[in-house]
Amino acid sequence: MTAPGRRYSYVGPPELLRAVVEGCGGRVVGSAADLDGGTGRDGGSAAEDGGEPFTYVVGLDGLLRLAPRRSEHVACAGGQDVLGAGEISFRRTPGGPQVHEVSNQSTGYCPDPDSWPAVAGALDRAGIARPDGFTHALVFRRCEGCGEHNVVREGVFVCVFCDEDLPSAWNMAAS
Repeated sequence: MTAPGRRYSYVGPPELLRAVVEGCGGRVVGSAADLDGGTGRDGGSAAEDGGEPFTYVVGLDGLLRLAPRRSEHVACAGGQDVLGAGEISFRRTPGGPQVHEVSNQSTGYCPDPDSWPAVAGALDRAGIARPDGFTHALVFRRCEGCGEHNVVREGVFVCVFCDEDLPSAWNMAAS
């Protein structure tokens, strides 16, 4: 089964993709209870307050996968395409864990902010309370002049490497 949404292929350094171990990937979070199942870096809980964020991806099956923050998104995804990727942190509340912060910060997949519905859907399926959108959204563009990947800052669509104008539409798909 493939969940709806734009499919993001890995666009980061090829050596990181080659280093992915087949059959390994992030821990699937199918329910809020899975956040208490040792997903933390030192055997702790992913739902702990105040801990550093996790690397996450949303697989093509629409499920959330978590790995320690310093993990590569492509490793968390097991080398596969994703519907969303970024960083996420959680807080405990009397009603259960909820998302504290969530972004689309992944320089390996460079997902557009329009990947939010896939992320929201994965969190909803798991029964994890969430905000109405990314708490921090990044806009990625590939410079069509020099080929470098850029993070658009303050709405200025200009390549930081060669000063060429960047396209207004997402163009990070592998070429």
